[in-house]
Amino acid sequence: MHIVLFEPEIPPNTGNVARLCAAFGLPLHLVEPLGFKLEDRYLKRAGLDYWPLVDLLVWPSFAAYLEHGRTGHRLVMSSSRQGEAAQHFAFSPHDALVLGPETRGLPPEILAQAEACVRIAIHPGVRSLNLSSAAAILAYQALARTGMLE
Repeated sequence: MHIVLFEPEIPPNTGNVARLCAAFGLPLHLVEPLGFKLEDRYLKRAGLDYWPLVDLLVWPSFAAYLEHGRTGHRLVMSSSRQGEAAQHFAFSPHDALVLGPETRGLPPEILAQAEACVRIAIHPGVRSLNLSSAAAILAYQALARTGMLE
């Protein structure tokens, strides 16, 4: 299982997701363009001193990720408006949890490549969750449902 952030925009969110990946031993794939430089101090601060524990891969495009980084993983895309509720979804250890940019989510052409789409059930009137919060909810749910938690 791994996490893919498609064109992330906000450094502290990505840093928080990196720390999440370190905590659970999940590879983190970042798909460019990024809204920041990897040397950004806010990115580094949010990831604390866990960066050496993060299996970080950066891809120049989603096509490059699909060709070289996907490695047989099922594409499970996250959307605030469509898909099966995460608490009911049958996650697999071979899932790639794909989350979109903070301000716009995954574009239709990326969502169209999904093998599955999940959403986090939230109250009506709330548009979405913070990217790092959504990544944490999905990762924990997926790890718990697949028996991958230690």
